[in-house]
Amino acid sequence: QVQLVESGGGLVEWGGSQRLSCAASGTIFSINTMGWYRQAPGKQRELVATITKGGRTKYADSLKGRFTISRDNAKNTVYLQMTSLKPEDTAVYYCYVDIVPIATGPQYGYWGQGTQVTVSS
Repeated sequence: QVQLVESGGGLVEWGGSQRLSCAASGTIFSINTMGWYRQAPGKQRELVATITKGGRTKYADSLKGRFTISRDNAKNTVYLQMTSLKPEDTAVYYCYVDIVPIATGPQYGYWGQGTQVTVSS
């Protein structure tokens, strides 16, 4: 079994910063790609950023330069550092992790429960 625990959500003023984290635990042999997605009310879930096991990152074009994704492989944790936050960044943020639970088994994708980030003026 694998569990993803997200933290760091909350209320932040326009222009502020916030750091999200997502820690994986349970039966884990290895973790491959990790990432963040977000979903605003009434909107479709969209990609924020991803990071491979080797540290290669990809970002949504509109977020490049403001958001930074990173990971700590020793802690099985992925982070999202958000800066210069805008009201349009308000959404539920979900982490996503590709995990190989057992060495001889396949890879599975896991979603976090989501954490609310609200940016006010």
